[in-house]
Amino acid sequence: MKIVIAPDSFKESLTAIEVANFIETGFKEILPDAEYVKIPMADGGEGTVQSIVDATQGRILEKQVIGPLGIPIHAYFGLSGNGETAIVEMAAASGLQLVPQEKRNPLITTSYGTGELISAALDYGVKHIILGIGGSATNDGGAGMIQALGGQLLNSKGKQIRFGGSNLIELSSVDLTTIDKRLHTTKIEVACDVNHPLLGPNGASSVFGPQKGASPKMIEILDNNLAHFASMIESYLHVDLRNNPGAGAAGGLGFGAMAALSLAQFKKGVDIVLEKVNFDHHVKNASLVITGEGRIDSQTIHGKTPIGVARAAKKFNIPVIAIAGEISNDSEIVKNHGIDALFSIVPGAIPLSQALKQADTYTTKTAKNIASLISLGLFK
Repeated sequence: MKIVIAPDSFKESLTAIEVANFIETGFKEILPDAEYVKIPMADGGEGTVQSIVDATQGRILEKQVIGPLGIPIHAYFGLSGNGETAIVEMAAASGLQLVPQEKRNPLITTSYGTGELISAALDYGVKHIILGIGGSATNDGGAGMIQALGGQLLNSKGKQIRFGGSNLIELSSVDLTTIDKRLHTTKIEVACDVNHPLLGPNGASSVFGPQKGASPKMIEILDNNLAHFASMIESYLHVDLRNNPGAGAAGGLGFGAMAALSLAQFKKGVDIVLEKVNFDHHVKNASLVITGEGRIDSQTIHGKTPIGVARAAKKFNIPVIAIAGEISNDSEIVKNHGIDALFSIVPGAIPLSQALKQADTYTTKTAKNIASLISLGLFK
C-alpha cells in the first residue's frame, strides 16, 4: 500500500510538513509496512514558500523590508533547489498577520515590502518567480509594490506618492518605464484564487476591506481612491484593467501586477504548487491520498488545497480522505469535488486555544483511527 500525504498547514497551529509528519506517525502505528510519501502543500497563501522549498530541497532566505505599517521588518522568500525559481509570499512582507488587530487600517498599509522581496529574488538571477498574493493587509492597488520595483507614481510636486490606500488620490502622473528591467525577461506566475474586479460592491475594498480593518466610510474612500489610481494607469497604458478577473485580489495588488509585471500570468495557487512538487508523478500509483487544512467548508471548493489535491488524485481514480481542525455544516459539498471522506481532529467541544495547542496530538490520533478503519477493510 502506498499512501500519499499532502495536506496544507493548519493555520496558527501546524505547518504543512508538521501536519504530514503527524498523519504519518498515526498511520504507521497501524500500518507500519505501507509506503508513505509526504508532500506538504499550499494554495498560494501562507505556507507556499515552505511547501515548494521542502518539495524541491531549496532554501529560505531572509530579507529586511518595509512592512505593511511602513516600519522595517524581517521577511523571507524561497529559492528552489536548482536556484531557477524564487517563491515570494505577499503575506511574508505585507500580510495581515503582521499587523496587530488594533492597528489594522488599509488607509495606511503598503505593499512596498512585497516589491522589495521580488527585487531581492531577482538579485539571485532567477528567471521564474511564483508570487503568492493571499493574506494581504493592504488596499493600495499594488502601488507600494510598483514603487519598490522602480515605478514612478508621482504627485503634483513630482514626488512619489505616500504609502497607503488613502494617498492614491494624490497620484498625478505615472511612469512605468523605470520598472526594474529584469522583470521583462522573468516569468512571473501569480498564485491567485480570487476573481473579483478592482472596484465596486464586488471589488477589493468592499469585499476584503472589512477584514483588514476598514469601516464603511473607509471602504468608500478606498474604492474612490482605487478608481482614481485605475484611471491614471489606464491613461498611461491605454488599457482598462480594472474589471479583469483577479484585479481586486490582495487589496488590488492583482491590478498592480497586471499593470506593472509584463510577463505575469495568473493561475490558481494550488495548481502552481501541484505542478512544482510534481504531484502527478508521486500520486499516480498510490493506494490512498490524505489531504487537509485547518477548516473545511463550502469555500474549500474554490481553489483550496484539499480540492486541488483531490482533483489531481481523481485523474488516477485514487480515493481521497481529508482531515481538518474544523468541519463546517456546509462542508458536504466537497464530496462532489473528489473528497470521499472527512474527519475532524477535534475530539469534542473544546476551547480554540486548546485545539490549536494540541493539534499535533489530535492529528496523530485521528490518523491512527483512520488507519484502523482501513486495516479493518472499511475503506477500499
